[in-house]
Amino acid sequence: QVQLVESGGGLVQAGASLRLSCQASTPPFITYDWVWFRQAPGKEREFVAVIRRIDSSTYYADSVKGRFSISRDNAKNTLYLQMNSLKADDTAVYYCAAGRLSGRYYSIPSDYNYWGQGTQVTVSS
Repeated sequence: QVQLVESGGGLVQAGASLRLSCQASTPPFITYDWVWFRQAPGKEREFVAVIRRIDSSTYYADSVKGRFSISRDNAKNTLYLQMNSLKADDTAVYYCAAGRLSGRYYSIPSDYNYWGQGTQVTVSS
């Protein structure tokens, strides 16, 4: 069982930056695909970014490409999401999740087994 704890959310103004962290309780960290999703009020959970276990390749939603960056520190069992140039539309609860994907699709929430509790990010315009 992998336990995930997010941190780093908060209230910022548009244009600011935040870095979210996701601490995993159990190694081996590198044997999982790691992902960030977000969910705004009244909306479905939305894929943000993923880092694949096979080759550490990263993929992003079009809405955050060029502004967000996903990374991990294997020694610290920690996943990060660096968010720059934040917009009001980025306001949501952000969740990290882990799983072992068997195919090339990575944006489906039900494919991930372990989830954090979420951290709120609010961007004021």
